[in-house]
Amino acid sequence: MNSLPPRDDSELPEEAIGEDELERPQPADEPLRGYAGGDLLQIMRSTIDRLERDRTAVGDLKILSRTIRELRYAFKVFRPFRRRRKVTIFGSARTDPAHPQFLAAEQMGRAMAKHGWMVITGAGGGIMEAGHKGAGRDASMGLNIMLPFEQQSNPYIEGDPKLVTLKYFFTRKLMFVKETSAIICCPGGFGTLDETFETITLLQTGKQTMMPVVLLDEPGGSYWRDLGKFMNQHLLEGGMISSEDIRLYTITDSVEEAVDEVLRFYRVYHSLRYVRNHLVFRLKKRLSDELLDEINTRFADILVEGKFEQRDALPEESSEKELADLPRLVFHFDRRALGRLRMLIDFINDPAAGEDYQHAN
Repeated sequence: MNSLPPRDDSELPEEAIGEDELERPQPADEPLRGYAGGDLLQIMRSTIDRLERDRTAVGDLKILSRTIRELRYAFKVFRPFRRRRKVTIFGSARTDPAHPQFLAAEQMGRAMAKHGWMVITGAGGGIMEAGHKGAGRDASMGLNIMLPFEQQSNPYIEGDPKLVTLKYFFTRKLMFVKETSAIICCPGGFGTLDETFETITLLQTGKQTMMPVVLLDEPGGSYWRDLGKFMNQHLLEGGMISSEDIRLYTITDSVEEAVDEVLRFYRVYHSLRYVRNHLVFRLKKRLSDELLDEINTRFADILVEGKFEQRDALPEESSEKELADLPRLVFHFDRRALGRLRMLIDFINDPAAGEDYQHAN
């Protein structure tokens, strides 16, 4: 198995360091404000009292109780790795180890672990096992699901303290997207399609922080390519999505291109926060005056008012000391333009490639 990249954040590659999980907004459009843990806990206690007064059905109480217990434990397991970037890999539990798609997922896991990232999967067999096999036990995290069939933990995560077993799919899916900085979707059945489309929907509606989503076929495969044609023909041409929405995901049959897509996303862009009615991009380096002028010209359509301004950290961000020195791009964002927001990130990361990407069909 692969060796563990250094756990100390200071020893990890820069590309593997994200933002503090304690400060990361969930959902993504949650306004930035001071920590109110005590107040929130009091609200939760008050809610429990109301459940008792409402004589809530026992079955409903079981759902709520199990949900809180599952999420509390999952939060605890993930917390020690809160600043380390992770990639979630979705895919079929039934893919044979000799299948080219298994090998592609294994290569993907191995490549991301070499860059210091951790790999999250559903902890079962098939594609999930492949991702963990490639990453190795030390760089793997698992979110298993209780099923009467099929779903047993794979040998690369079984018995590991970084494995969480959940009863409900909705708590599991929450953890898949809450804790990750990128999503890789390999071919799979109903469950994989559900996870894929829910992720894209969360990005499209702004309920998930912007991140790269790669639909990865095996070399020469057409699972996602064929689905992409369907989406273009029926969703895009039918007016059910906008032309910018297809920028929220990338289809490829190359592991190398998938890895590059993930790492390129964080080349200059680091993370985002909402501060009052403004969106704040944290950047790894300052933008030139010429590039800032170009952004104001090309992306003025996503502004409610004003213009893009380059600033230092805002006072409201003072709790994130690790990111205090990063320059900021601040603007009043039209929250309906999420596809265009992704295009802006691409343009910031690579102005030349971003311009071509912006005008691609």
